[in-house]
Amino acid sequence: MVLDVIGLGEILIDFTPQQLEQGNPSYVANPGGAPGNVMVALSCLGERTGMIASVGQDQFGEMLKETLKGKGVNIEGIVQVDTPTTLAFVHIGNNGERSFSFYRKPGADMMLKKDDVPLELIKGSKVFHIGSISLTDEPVREATLAAVSYAKDNGVLISYDPNLRPALWSSLDEAKKWIEEILPIADIVKLSEEELEFLTDIKDIKDAANRLLLAYNIPLLLITCGTNGSYVFSGEKNVYVPGFTVNAIDTTGCGDAFFAGVLHMLLEKKLVGKPVLTKDLREILLTGNAMGAIVATKRGAIPAMPDKKELEKFLQSHT
Repeated sequence: MVLDVIGLGEILIDFTPQQLEQGNPSYVANPGGAPGNVMVALSCLGERTGMIASVGQDQFGEMLKETLKGKGVNIEGIVQVDTPTTLAFVHIGNNGERSFSFYRKPGADMMLKKDDVPLELIKGSKVFHIGSISLTDEPVREATLAAVSYAKDNGVLISYDPNLRPALWSSLDEAKKWIEEILPIADIVKLSEEELEFLTDIKDIKDAANRLLLAYNIPLLLITCGTNGSYVFSGEKNVYVPGFTVNAIDTTGCGDAFFAGVLHMLLEKKLVGKPVLTKDLREILLTGNAMGAIVATKRGAIPAMPDKKELEKFLQSHT
């Protein structure tokens, strides 16, 4: 099977807070997990996507498989194990920003084995997408590294979102070590401004980005700054596009939606693996910013992902 993008990594259940009941928040179980969010968002935009992951043999595992399948994502690469599906409770601040509490000691997403990875699906794809959460523990770390190496050897573009979650690592030094492991072979990297500072110890975005570009020769480096917009650095070119002003109620999945918008535009313009002109970089960032802004106005991650029609309508009314 030929896919545009295939992702590997965590799919899990985000318990998202709703209205207070008798002074206590109630939670809705939403399917999530960064790589899965990106695959669903791309599928909603018309791309052919697939997911490689491990879920539990429980109702949440079945829910995740059915949700991704219902959104048009190929689930041949999803295996079920006897470890419970990973859960994350989302805590949302007054400005819509969120933090997480994970139930993952262990969680099913950690149990993906090297032999579970369908290499033929990776080989038949244009882009292979991963995060860093699948590098926190074995055996999924070995599976991830083997899959990335295979994708690179077969000419598949490597898309990487480190997506730092300190609570899931034994230490921040360990997190930095494994996150940096992928940077030399990644073709497209997306970082938040906080993650950029974490990796470089430099606050200034342009200085920090240039440090990473010099160290790892990343062809396309994207930096997201929340409501302040985003940057892209590619060779000698660097472009900044302001964000959109929206009524944000939940920022869960916004970075994933942004990345999906970027990958969608690269595929749409047939720019995968090719040099990108400055005008195209601006359009790519604009689309990514719009995707993130739309998702911020809704609750949950996967349920909030817009289709192509909604994206186009938003861009028409906001640009």
